Amino acid sequence: MEKIQKDFQKLHQLGKHTRVLQGISSLLDWDQETYMPQGSSAIRAEQLKTMAGLIHREKTSKKFANALAKLIDLRTGEVVAKDLTPQQTAAVKEWHRDYVQDTSLPAKFVEDFAKLTSQSIVVWRNAKKSNAFQQFAPFLDKIVSMNRKKADLLGYQEHPYDALIDQFEPDMKTKEVDAVFSKLRDAISPLIKKMAAQPVDDQFLFGKWDQSKQVAFSHKILEAMGYDADKGRVDFSSHPFSSSSHPTDSRITTRIHPNSLMSNIFVILHEGGHALYEMGLPQDSYGTPLGDARSLGVHESQSRWWETRIGLSKPFWKHFLPILKEIFKGQLDTITLDQFYRAINKVEPSFIRVEADEVTYPLHVILRFELEKALIEGSISVRDVPAAWNAKMEEYLGIRPENNAEGCLQDIHWAMGAFGYFPTYTLGNLYAAHLFEAFAKQYPDWEDRVAEGKLDFIKQWLHEKIYQHGRRYTTQELLKQATGHAFSADAYVQYLQSKYGKIYQL
Repeated sequence: MEKIQKDFQKLHQLGKHTRVLQGISSLLDWDQETYMPQGSSAIRAEQLKTMAGLIHREKTSKKFANALAKLIDLRTGEVVAKDLTPQQTAAVKEWHRDYVQDTSLPAKFVEDFAKLTSQSIVVWRNAKKSNAFQQFAPFLDKIVSMNRKKADLLGYQEHPYDALIDQFEPDMKTKEVDAVFSKLRDAISPLIKKMAAQPVDDQFLFGKWDQSKQVAFSHKILEAMGYDADKGRVDFSSHPFSSSSHPTDSRITTRIHPNSLMSNIFVILHEGGHALYEMGLPQDSYGTPLGDARSLGVHESQSRWWETRIGLSKPFWKHFLPILKEIFKGQLDTITLDQFYRAINKVEPSFIRVEADEVTYPLHVILRFELEKALIEGSISVRDVPAAWNAKMEEYLGIRPENNAEGCLQDIHWAMGAFGYFPTYTLGNLYAAHLFEAFAKQYPDWEDRVAEGKLDFIKQWLHEKIYQHGRRYTTQELLKQATGHAFSADAYVQYLQSKYGKIYQL
């Protein structure tokens, strides 16, 4: 037994070394998105290429393979060590899964992909500013081609997109996403039509909102959520994101709109939710799968939990609206809680995904999923993207973008090469609803607590049910463990129908 534990600890040390390298790489990415001058982009692409190759070599090295082989059969995936704890057994299986995927990708492919995406992000940013899809198109063409090759290298049984989704949401299949998204689209489309016919006055949310005051309010929200400012920071970027290199170094960015009060607030709640997950992962398991987040779908469930289930709730604003009024003296004095609550929950088709209301939001994700799938299978080409995007926006939301900056160029994900990522946004909403149902049963007085500004019990519940487990369980096992029953998308549909049925008196 002592030898087995030594073998596991050797793997842990090797994994920790790799995670340190990944942390350095994530900081390079962070810098690229926040501070880096455009003229430095060429050398940053080389740096990220080098880091990607170095990390890949560490994860596929003979030293790592030999250490892993002492605990699990590399060919069959059968655990051969007999004296591992259940947590260690789960970690070894996840290590093996990662090893199989990593060894499927040649080092040169990994390096070339990292360099291409680093270059693409700079081109995308400029293309978005100038509304010039033709500038980005050649890079997107290469990214699509490399993602097709990645799918072939990783392997799949039914659809090449399966291999790409699996990178972000393990074990999820294209056909499963198709089925869930179709059901969801059919359920919310009638809601949107009924609600769009009822005008809601939200004009008081738009005007001139001082940036420094917006930032000050952001920090009050993060403090209430339990965000540790000693282990993180808030900066600004064109596309808000969360990045973590360790539970003690988790950072977020936001985007301030001087004319839109709620934009930054919802970003802070969203990215803060991501950061709390990363900060809550067990530090003593850093370097093992037990110290990693389960999946991007689960990650998104944490951000959408705070952004929508808490941040769009009336109890939350019963406490925070007076604070907001105090910060912006004279601008919200006459606005009642009911007026504010109805305004921030206004349902109206819009162009920008990250600013969409929670009812129309899934349609933005479904649109992207369908285009990604079509690009990977080759049923459309990159040059078809703007027209296909606009057609789907008109079909699903009844609006048509006037330019590509508010259409197919709005998201950074394709420039990052992250095909298969978008479905996790809506899966996260579904997971959050499934979890929240169990949370509300355990805390039937949650609304009263939140109305008093008490949010610590929420973070504690999420830590117990989600954070502390890392990747010990599969997504489906984690959801069942947290709630006591198998995952179903029904909770999300019921939540939307109940909440907005009351607001809009449907």
